[in-house]
Amino acid sequence: MAKILVVDDEADLELLVKQKFRRKIRENVYEFVFANNGEDALQKLIENPDIDVMLSDINMPIMDGLTLLNRLAESNAILKAVMVSAYGDMQNIRTAMNRGAFDFVFKPVDFEDLDVTIEKTIQHVLQVRSTIAAIKENNILKMYVDENVLNFMTSKEYEKSLIQNETIQATAMFVDICGFTAITENVPADKVVTIINQLFDLIVKEIIAQNGHVDKFMGDAVMAVFRGNFHLDRAIDAALAAREQIKKIAEITTAEGRSFEPQVSIGINSGEMISGNIGSASLKRLDYTVIGDAVNLAQRLQSAAKAGQIVITEEVYEQAKESFQCQKIGEVNLKNKAKPVIIYEVME
Repeated sequence: MAKILVVDDEADLELLVKQKFRRKIRENVYEFVFANNGEDALQKLIENPDIDVMLSDINMPIMDGLTLLNRLAESNAILKAVMVSAYGDMQNIRTAMNRGAFDFVFKPVDFEDLDVTIEKTIQHVLQVRSTIAAIKENNILKMYVDENVLNFMTSKEYEKSLIQNETIQATAMFVDICGFTAITENVPADKVVTIINQLFDLIVKEIIAQNGHVDKFMGDAVMAVFRGNFHLDRAIDAALAAREQIKKIAEITTAEGRSFEPQVSIGINSGEMISGNIGSASLKRLDYTVIGDAVNLAQRLQSAAKAGQIVITEEVYEQAKESFQCQKIGEVNLKNKAKPVIIYEVME
Protein backbone atom coordinates (compact mmCIF):
# COMPACT_ATOMS: atom_id res chain seq x y z
CA MET A 1 0.00 0.00 0.00
CA ALA A 2 1.31 3.43 -0.98
CA LYS A 3 0.99 6.28 1.50
CA ILE A 4 0.32 9.72 -0.02
CA LEU A 5 0.48 13.11 1.70
CA VAL A 6 -1.88 15.77 0.25
CA VAL A 7 -0.95 19.36 1.15
CA ASP A 8 -3.52 22.01 0.27
CA ASP A 9 -5.37 24.76 2.09
CA GLU A 10 -8.60 24.18 0.14
CA ALA A 11 -11.02 22.62 2.63
CA ASP A 12 -13.00 20.64 0.05
CA LEU A 13 -9.95 18.96 -1.55
CA GLU A 14 -9.72 16.26 1.12
CA LEU A 15 -13.33 15.21 0.50
CA LEU A 16 -12.81 15.30 -3.27
CA VAL A 17 -9.70 13.11 -3.08
CA LYS A 18 -11.45 10.58 -0.86
CA GLN A 19 -14.38 10.42 -3.30
CA LYS A 20 -12.30 10.08 -6.45
CA PHE A 21 -9.96 7.44 -4.99
CA ARG A 22 -12.51 5.65 -2.79
CA ARG A 23 -12.04 2.29 -4.53
CA LYS A 24 -8.26 2.31 -4.13
CA ILE A 25 -8.62 3.47 -0.53
CA ARG A 26 -11.08 0.65 0.17
CA GLU A 27 -8.80 -1.91 -1.49
CA ASN A 28 -5.77 -0.65 0.50
CA VAL A 29 -3.94 0.46 -2.63
CA TYR A 30 -3.65 4.07 -1.43
CA GLU A 31 -3.64 5.59 2.04
CA PHE A 32 -3.98 9.39 2.22
CA VAL A 33 -2.70 11.78 4.88
CA PHE A 34 -3.79 15.44 4.72
CA ALA A 35 -2.13 18.73 5.70
CA ASN A 36 -3.33 22.31 5.10
CA ASN A 37 0.07 24.03 4.70
CA GLY A 38 3.79 23.36 4.44
CA GLU A 39 4.46 23.56 8.16
CA ASP A 40 1.66 21.12 8.90
CA ALA A 41 3.03 18.86 6.17
CA LEU A 42 6.49 18.70 7.81
CA GLN A 43 4.86 17.60 11.05
CA LYS A 44 2.85 14.93 9.21
CA LEU A 45 6.09 13.67 7.65
CA ILE A 46 7.62 13.25 11.09
CA GLU A 47 4.55 11.33 12.24
CA ASN A 48 4.47 9.23 9.03
CA PRO A 49 8.05 8.47 7.91
CA ASP A 50 6.74 5.85 5.45
CA ILE A 51 5.04 8.38 3.15
CA ASP A 52 5.97 7.68 -0.48
CA VAL A 53 4.47 10.58 -2.45
CA MET A 54 3.46 14.15 -1.66
CA LEU A 55 0.86 16.09 -3.65
CA SER A 56 1.30 19.77 -2.81
CA ASP A 57 -0.26 23.09 -3.74
CA ILE A 58 2.06 26.06 -4.25
CA ASN A 59 0.12 29.02 -2.84
CA MET A 60 -0.63 28.30 0.86
CA PRO A 61 -0.52 30.29 4.13
CA ILE A 62 2.21 29.94 6.80
CA MET A 63 4.51 27.92 4.47
CA ASP A 64 4.01 27.72 0.70
CA GLY A 65 4.68 24.69 -1.48
CA LEU A 66 7.97 25.91 -2.96
CA THR A 67 9.41 26.53 0.51
CA LEU A 68 8.17 23.10 1.53
CA LEU A 69 10.09 21.57 -1.38
CA ASN A 70 13.32 23.02 -0.01
CA ARG A 71 12.63 21.39 3.37
CA LEU A 72 11.69 17.94 2.08
CA ALA A 73 15.21 16.51 1.99
CA GLU A 74 15.53 17.14 5.73
CA SER A 75 12.42 15.06 6.45
CA ASN A 76 12.44 12.32 3.83
CA ALA A 77 15.11 12.09 1.14
CA ILE A 78 13.31 9.31 -0.76
CA LEU A 79 9.83 10.86 -0.93
CA LYS A 80 8.90 12.44 -4.28
CA ALA A 81 6.72 15.53 -4.67
CA VAL A 82 4.12 16.26 -7.33
CA MET A 83 3.02 19.89 -7.40
CA VAL A 84 -0.73 20.37 -7.92
CA SER A 85 -1.45 24.03 -8.57
CA ALA A 86 -3.41 26.58 -10.61
CA TYR A 87 -0.16 28.57 -10.84
CA GLY A 88 1.07 26.86 -13.97
CA ASP A 89 3.30 29.58 -15.37
CA MET A 90 6.75 28.55 -16.53
CA GLN A 91 8.53 30.34 -13.68
CA ASN A 92 6.66 28.32 -11.03
CA ILE A 93 7.19 25.09 -12.94
CA ARG A 94 10.94 25.74 -13.32
CA THR A 95 11.31 26.77 -9.67
CA ALA A 96 9.45 23.66 -8.52
CA MET A 97 11.54 21.37 -10.71
CA ASN A 98 14.79 23.00 -9.61
CA ARG A 99 13.81 22.40 -6.00
CA GLY A 100 13.24 18.71 -6.60
CA ALA A 101 9.62 18.33 -7.73
CA PHE A 102 9.09 15.04 -9.57
CA ASP A 103 6.12 16.22 -11.67
CA PHE A 104 3.55 18.99 -12.06
CA VAL A 105 -0.27 18.73 -12.34
CA PHE A 106 -2.52 21.69 -13.09
CA LYS A 107 -5.79 22.71 -11.47
CA PRO A 108 -8.61 22.08 -12.06
CA VAL A 109 -7.37 18.56 -11.49
CA ASP A 110 -7.98 15.79 -14.03
CA PHE A 111 -8.16 12.91 -11.53
CA GLU A 112 -7.50 10.23 -14.15
CA ASP A 113 -4.29 12.01 -15.11
CA LEU A 114 -3.47 12.49 -11.42
CA ASP A 115 -3.93 8.75 -10.79
CA VAL A 116 -1.51 7.91 -13.61
CA THR A 117 0.97 10.46 -12.24
CA ILE A 118 0.72 9.02 -8.73
CA GLU A 119 1.32 5.48 -10.00
CA LYS A 120 4.34 6.60 -12.02
CA THR A 121 5.76 8.45 -9.01
CA ILE A 122 5.18 5.50 -6.69
CA GLN A 123 7.01 3.18 -9.07
CA HIS A 124 9.98 5.55 -9.07
CA VAL A 125 10.03 5.68 -5.27
CA LEU A 126 9.84 1.88 -5.03
CA GLN A 127 12.75 1.59 -7.44
CA VAL A 128 14.81 4.01 -5.33
CA ARG A 129 13.94 2.06 -2.16
CA SER A 130 14.93 -1.19 -3.88
CA THR A 131 18.27 0.28 -4.98
CA ILE A 132 19.03 1.53 -1.47
CA ALA A 133 18.11 -1.87 -0.01
CA ALA A 134 20.42 -3.57 -2.51
CA ILE A 135 23.28 -1.24 -1.54
CA LYS A 136 22.71 -1.98 2.14
CA GLU A 137 22.61 -5.71 1.43
CA ASN A 138 25.82 -5.41 -0.58
CA ASN A 139 27.52 -3.60 2.30
CA ILE A 140 26.35 -6.33 4.68
CA LEU A 141 27.63 -8.98 2.27
CA LYS A 142 31.05 -7.36 2.36
CA MET A 143 31.21 -8.18 6.06
CA TYR A 144 30.91 -11.88 5.29
CA VAL A 145 32.18 -12.42 1.75
CA ASP A 146 35.56 -11.80 0.15
CA GLU A 147 35.61 -8.89 -2.33
CA ASN A 148 36.72 -11.17 -5.18
CA VAL A 149 33.64 -13.29 -4.60
CA LEU A 150 31.37 -10.23 -4.63
CA ASN A 151 32.86 -9.08 -7.92
CA PHE A 152 32.22 -12.54 -9.31
CA MET A 153 28.64 -12.55 -8.05
CA THR A 154 27.85 -9.25 -9.79
CA SER A 155 29.46 -10.13 -13.10
CA LYS A 156 27.50 -11.09 -16.22
CA GLU A 157 29.08 -14.50 -16.18
CA TYR A 158 27.78 -15.30 -12.68
CA GLU A 159 24.99 -17.73 -13.59
CA LYS A 160 27.07 -19.30 -16.34
CA SER A 161 30.04 -19.77 -14.03
CA LEU A 162 28.25 -21.28 -11.05
CA ILE A 163 29.47 -24.79 -11.70
CA GLN A 164 32.83 -23.88 -13.23
CA ASN A 165 36.11 -24.35 -11.37
CA GLU A 166 39.83 -23.89 -11.94
CA THR A 167 43.08 -25.40 -10.78
CA ILE A 168 45.31 -22.94 -8.96
CA GLN A 169 48.58 -22.80 -7.06
CA ALA A 170 47.90 -21.33 -3.62
CA THR A 171 48.52 -21.65 0.10
CA ALA A 172 45.89 -22.74 2.62
CA MET A 173 46.15 -21.84 6.29
CA PHE A 174 44.09 -23.15 9.21
CA VAL A 175 44.20 -21.24 12.50
CA ASP A 176 42.62 -22.82 15.57
CA ILE A 177 42.05 -21.11 18.91
CA CYS A 178 43.40 -23.64 21.39
CA GLY A 179 41.44 -24.73 24.44
CA PHE A 180 38.37 -22.75 23.54
CA THR A 181 36.02 -25.72 23.73
CA ALA A 182 36.50 -25.88 27.51
CA ILE A 183 35.43 -22.25 27.79
CA THR A 184 32.25 -22.85 25.76
CA GLU A 185 31.19 -25.53 28.23
CA ASN A 186 31.34 -23.17 31.21
CA VAL A 187 30.56 -19.67 29.90
CA PRO A 188 27.20 -18.30 28.62
CA ALA A 189 26.88 -18.37 24.83
CA ASP A 190 26.71 -14.58 24.37
CA LYS A 191 30.02 -14.13 26.21
CA VAL A 192 31.59 -16.96 24.22
CA VAL A 193 30.63 -15.21 20.99
CA THR A 194 32.08 -11.90 22.19
CA ILE A 195 35.41 -13.48 23.14
CA ILE A 196 35.82 -15.54 19.97
CA ASN A 197 34.86 -12.62 17.72
CA GLN A 198 37.53 -10.46 19.34
CA LEU A 199 40.14 -13.16 18.73
CA PHE A 200 38.95 -13.79 15.18
CA ASP A 201 39.18 -10.07 14.46
CA LEU A 202 42.87 -10.00 15.40
CA ILE A 203 43.60 -13.02 13.20
CA VAL A 204 41.59 -11.74 10.23
CA LYS A 205 43.33 -8.35 10.25
CA GLU A 206 46.69 -10.07 9.80
CA ILE A 207 45.33 -12.26 6.99
CA ILE A 208 43.97 -9.23 5.16
CA ALA A 209 47.21 -7.30 5.73
CA GLN A 210 48.97 -10.01 3.66
CA ASN A 211 46.32 -9.93 0.90
CA GLY A 212 44.85 -13.25 1.91
CA HIS A 213 41.13 -13.87 2.17
CA VAL A 214 39.14 -15.66 4.80
CA ASP A 215 37.55 -18.69 3.18
CA LYS A 216 35.39 -19.65 6.16
CA PHE A 217 35.01 -19.77 9.92
CA MET A 218 34.65 -23.28 11.32
CA GLY A 219 33.72 -23.31 14.98
CA ASP A 220 36.76 -21.84 16.72
CA ALA A 221 38.99 -22.07 13.63
CA VAL A 222 39.66 -19.88 10.59
CA MET A 223 40.49 -21.11 7.10
CA ALA A 224 42.34 -18.65 4.88
CA VAL A 225 43.66 -18.85 1.33
CA PHE A 226 46.54 -16.91 -0.21
CA ARG A 227 46.94 -16.61 -3.97
CA GLY A 228 49.23 -14.76 -6.36
CA ASN A 229 52.89 -13.84 -6.04
CA PHE A 230 54.71 -15.11 -2.92
CA HIS A 231 51.51 -16.66 -1.57
CA LEU A 232 53.43 -19.01 0.74
CA ASP A 233 55.60 -16.25 2.22
CA ARG A 234 52.56 -14.03 2.78
CA ALA A 235 50.69 -16.86 4.50
CA ILE A 236 53.58 -17.52 6.90
CA ASP A 237 53.95 -13.79 7.59
CA ALA A 238 50.23 -13.63 8.41
CA ALA A 239 50.54 -16.67 10.70
CA LEU A 240 53.50 -15.20 12.59
CA ALA A 241 51.75 -11.84 12.99
CA ALA A 242 48.50 -13.45 14.14
CA ARG A 243 50.33 -15.57 16.70
CA GLU A 244 52.11 -12.48 18.00
CA GLN A 245 48.85 -10.52 18.30
CA ILE A 246 47.22 -13.35 20.25
CA LYS A 247 50.27 -13.56 22.55
CA LYS A 248 49.77 -9.91 23.52
CA ILE A 249 46.37 -10.66 25.02
CA ALA A 250 46.47 -11.10 28.77
CA GLU A 251 44.79 -14.05 30.39
CA ILE A 252 41.02 -13.75 30.08
CA THR A 253 39.06 -14.30 33.29
CA THR A 254 35.31 -14.64 32.88
CA ALA A 255 32.65 -13.58 35.38
CA GLU A 256 32.25 -17.26 36.22
CA GLY A 257 35.86 -17.40 37.42
CA ARG A 258 37.15 -19.39 34.44
CA SER A 259 40.61 -18.41 33.18
CA PHE A 260 41.62 -18.66 29.54
CA GLU A 261 45.00 -17.82 28.02
CA PRO A 262 44.46 -17.42 24.25
CA GLN A 263 46.83 -19.34 22.00
CA VAL A 264 46.64 -20.53 18.41
CA SER A 265 47.79 -23.64 16.56
CA ILE A 266 48.35 -23.14 12.84
CA GLY A 267 48.77 -25.47 9.88
CA ILE A 268 50.01 -24.18 6.51
CA ASN A 269 50.38 -26.02 3.23
CA SER A 270 51.01 -24.90 -0.32
CA GLY A 271 50.28 -26.58 -3.63
CA GLU A 272 47.70 -27.31 -6.31
CA MET A 273 44.05 -26.75 -5.37
CA ILE A 274 40.66 -26.72 -7.07
CA SER A 275 38.93 -23.36 -6.74
CA GLY A 276 35.23 -23.04 -7.47
CA ASN A 277 31.67 -23.30 -6.22
CA ILE A 278 31.22 -26.41 -4.12
CA GLY A 279 27.80 -27.50 -2.88
CA SER A 280 24.34 -28.26 -4.20
CA ALA A 281 23.10 -26.31 -7.21
CA SER A 282 19.59 -27.73 -6.78
CA LEU A 283 19.43 -26.31 -3.26
CA LYS A 284 21.11 -23.10 -4.45
CA ARG A 285 23.62 -23.48 -1.65
CA LEU A 286 27.15 -23.20 -2.98
CA ASP A 287 30.37 -22.31 -1.20
CA TYR A 288 33.05 -20.51 -3.21
CA THR A 289 36.09 -22.26 -1.79
CA VAL A 290 39.19 -24.37 -2.47
CA ILE A 291 39.46 -28.13 -2.11
CA GLY A 292 42.05 -30.79 -2.72
CA ASP A 293 44.74 -32.81 -0.98
CA ALA A 294 46.86 -29.70 -0.33
CA VAL A 295 43.97 -28.11 1.57
CA ASN A 296 43.20 -31.27 3.52
CA LEU A 297 46.84 -31.59 4.51
CA ALA A 298 46.90 -28.01 5.84
CA GLN A 299 44.01 -28.89 8.14
CA ARG A 300 45.73 -32.09 9.29
CA LEU A 301 48.88 -30.08 10.05
CA GLN A 302 46.86 -27.71 12.21
CA SER A 303 45.47 -30.71 14.12
CA ALA A 304 49.03 -31.92 14.72
CA ALA A 305 50.23 -28.50 15.88
CA LYS A 306 50.44 -27.77 19.58
CA ALA A 307 49.41 -24.48 21.17
CA GLY A 308 51.59 -21.69 19.79
CA GLN A 309 52.98 -23.76 16.92
CA ILE A 310 52.95 -23.01 13.18
CA VAL A 311 53.42 -26.34 11.40
CA ILE A 312 54.43 -27.00 7.77
CA THR A 313 55.52 -30.05 5.76
CA GLU A 314 59.09 -30.80 4.73
CA GLU A 315 58.22 -29.85 1.14
CA VAL A 316 56.97 -26.45 2.24
CA TYR A 317 60.01 -26.07 4.50
CA GLU A 318 62.29 -26.45 1.45
CA GLN A 319 60.45 -23.55 -0.19
CA ALA A 320 60.46 -21.33 2.91
CA LYS A 321 63.76 -22.07 4.65
CA GLU A 322 65.63 -19.16 3.05
CA SER A 323 63.08 -16.67 4.36
CA PHE A 324 62.04 -18.16 7.70
CA GLN A 325 63.73 -19.88 10.61
CA CYS A 326 62.24 -23.32 11.08
CA GLN A 327 62.84 -26.27 13.37
CA LYS A 328 62.28 -29.92 12.55
CA ILE A 329 59.67 -31.67 14.68
CA GLY A 330 59.91 -35.12 13.09
CA GLU A 331 57.61 -37.71 11.61
CA VAL A 332 53.91 -37.77 12.46
CA ASN A 333 51.02 -39.92 11.33
CA LEU A 334 48.24 -37.81 9.85
CA LYS A 335 44.68 -38.88 9.16
CA ASN A 336 44.14 -40.35 5.68
CA LYS A 337 47.88 -40.35 4.98
CA ALA A 338 49.32 -43.81 4.31
CA LYS A 339 52.87 -42.82 5.24
CA PRO A 340 54.22 -40.69 8.08
CA VAL A 341 54.79 -37.04 7.21
CA ILE A 342 57.87 -35.07 8.26
CA ILE A 343 56.84 -31.75 9.72
CA TYR A 344 58.60 -28.54 10.76
CA GLU A 345 57.71 -25.67 13.06
CA VAL A 346 58.11 -22.10 11.86
CA MET A 347 59.91 -20.24 14.61
CA GLU A 348 60.23 -16.69 13.21
